[in-house]
This record gives sequence, structure tokens and C-alpha cells, in this order.
Amino acid sequence: MIIKITPQTLDGTIHVPASKSMTHRELIASALAKGSSTLRNVTMSKDIEATIRILRQFGAVIDVEKGEKETLIHVTGGLKKQEGTIIADAGESGSTLRFLIPIGIYSGNRVQWTGHGRLSERPLTPYYDLFDEKGIAYQAESGGLPLTVEGKWEGGLFELPGNVSSQFFTGILFILPLLAGGSALESTTEVESEGYINMTIDTMRKRNIALTLRRAGHYEVFGPQEYEAADTAVEGDYSQAAFWLAAGLSGGTVKLTGLTRNSRQGDRAILDILIRMNAFLAFEHDDIIAVESQTEGTVIDARDCPDLVPVLAALASVSKGKTEIVNAARVRLKESDRLHAMAVELNKIGAKVEETKDGLIIEGVPALTGGTVSSWNDHRIAMALAAISPRCKDSLIIEGAEVVAKSYPGFWDDFASISRIPPEVIKE
Repeated sequence: MIIKITPQTLDGTIHVPASKSMTHRELIASALAKGSSTLRNVTMSKDIEATIRILRQFGAVIDVEKGEKETLIHVTGGLKKQEGTIIADAGESGSTLRFLIPIGIYSGNRVQWTGHGRLSERPLTPYYDLFDEKGIAYQAESGGLPLTVEGKWEGGLFELPGNVSSQFFTGILFILPLLAGGSALESTTEVESEGYINMTIDTMRKRNIALTLRRAGHYEVFGPQEYEAADTAVEGDYSQAAFWLAAGLSGGTVKLTGLTRNSRQGDRAILDILIRMNAFLAFEHDDIIAVESQTEGTVIDARDCPDLVPVLAALASVSKGKTEIVNAARVRLKESDRLHAMAVELNKIGAKVEETKDGLIIEGVPALTGGTVSSWNDHRIAMALAAISPRCKDSLIIEGAEVVAKSYPGFWDDFASISRIPPEVIKE
């Protein structure tokens, strides 16, 4: 799909989609629980569909109820050993793959993991090292996908590097309470993206799981414990809210509803970063209003909020002065090399962006030229570029615009809802 956006002032209210990160976690906890759980205020996407698909293959019963006002997901937990080899297709979802690999082993099944896009290029070495240590049989093709895994977890010490991805920690944390005896998860490096691990711990504790953070990067769990079923609402997603905050600051007034002010989401860091950038944000209880501002450059440490890099790079390109994004090397291993993709596409439309080994140096310009850009088959690239369209002199044409369906299928409809001139689909 190719979409043409006419530069304009954006004005209106967006109800922020449910957190994709939280939905993955709630689905997994529900599948591991005994009894029936209901998730409310769910936003469906390709990544969430991938997690549902695989949890069903492992034996959970999952029904999606799409109502007029909200989508509910009903989950009856209980994983079962199936006959033969399960072919588990994680789509392009790194969260689905890394969260569910340990759970597939716990289910007792022989699982062959597959995926699409760049998923096979994203690192799994921390699991391979753990499999070798724990005696888990696996076979990886060229170090990536397809990956076939079969074995049995035993309690004890689990060691993972904390500077590759917090997703490995989430996958292991979910299964530790189900193992007999005491277990510990220890980071062999400084932990990055700790906010995402905290989200997992919060989800587990809501399901009556007891675990202890003994010291930084060291988690202790005694088992076996049982996850409790629950009826819970999924809060709004700060990583998706970030695009609308940037859109309002670039040109207009955008009000966001559906968020939780005291959220433990790591991407809630967007608020502190934007305030440092001199953004005008107003707060009405849990709602946030972003008003057109002359934002200013700053130093952004992306260690704990890597998913915010594309949108912050976009906003920095039209901010006053210099912005440095640092500690962002891991975002080169996402759906695209996000540092390179943002540098290339922003420079196409008049920005001044320089890549470094682990970040970007951005000299802000008053306005962008507009023109044709590519999404790089990456949902966050497409949405980040759209967010700064008010600062373009001419139309912004985004190729590969359909990729937003990975995390936010309603993005273009929401964009149209706050536009005088809706985005024009010029090629399906």
C-alpha cells in the first residue's frame, strides 16, 4: 500500500490502542493458569494473533469476542502434549518467538519454530547457550529459523545476558514458578530494558505468583506455584501513544485517552523525554494533550526504551538544535535496522541525520521537504514518518504503509479521524 499524506494541522482525540506488550503477557499468564480468564479492551494485531495461534497449538482454549465497543479474549488455560511436531509460526513477532520458546518446552511438545521477514535474523544465542547448559535438545538452521526444540526444564540457576533483549528474561520468568524447588534467573551483564521485565513481574504477581528481586538482575522464584485465572483490562500502549504525541507536537492539538498515568510500561519514558525537549503537554487525569511546540534537542539514552527510537528520531529532525540518541545499537536488530532506516528516510526529505555505531546525531531543521519514503517493512518506521508530516512543505508519500497492521491495524483510520484531509491511498 502507498499512502499520500497532505501536510496539515492535526486536531482531535485518539483512544490509544491496548498495550501490545501487556496483551502478550496477559495471554501467556492466562494460558498457564487453571480456569478461565477474560482480557478486556484488547487491540488485535498480527503479533497478538501469532501469540494466540501458538498458545492454541499448545492446548489453551482461546476465543476472541469482537463487540461493538471493545474486543474481549476468553482464555481457558492448560497446556497439553500434542502428537508429533508442532509447527509454530511466530509471523514477524520477536516477542511471540522469544516469550513462547521456553513455554513450548514446558508444554512437553516438540516444536519447530518458523517466522517471516527479519525474524530469522534476530538473535537467539542466549537461548542456545541455556539449552546447552540445561540439556535441552535443539536444532537451528544456519543459527536462526526454523528452530526445533524439545526437552524438559528442571529448576535451578538460569543465566542470561541482560544486554541482548529483555524478551529472553520474560520467557524464562514465566516458566520458573511452574518448576519444582527453588530457581533463580541471573543476568550476566548489566540489565537493559528493565522496564519490560518489570511489566512481566507485575503480570505474574497479579496472577498470585511470588518472586523476589534479590539484587539488580537477579530474580528468585520458589515452586511449584499456580497462575490464577483473572478478569483484567489491558491498559493503553505508551509506545503507540508516542506517535500521536509527536504528531500533536509537530503541528496541532491531539488528546490521548485510554492511558494509565502510573503505568509500569518502559515506554512511559516518552513523557519525561518529551518534557526535556520542551514539549507542551497537558494532563487531565489519565488523558494527555500534546500541543504544537518548538521542541528542542537533547541527549536520549535508548537503553531502556529502544522502541521509542524511530519516533524520537523523527521528532528530533524538526526540533531546535542537536539531538543525540545513544545506547541504541540493539534497534539495528528489529524488523529493520531502525537506525539506518530512519537516517536514510529522514535525510531523503531534508533532515540532517548522521548514524553512529550505537545511535544517531540529528541537527534539527525548521521544516522538511516532503516526498516519497519507504517503511522498510517496519511498522514503527511508517508511523514515525507519518507523525511528522505536519512539518513537511509538500505531501509525504509512504510506501509499504500496510505494515502498520503488525501492531496497530487502525492507525490510518485514526490518522484520518484527526485530519481535515484524510490520508489518500494511491495504491493498494
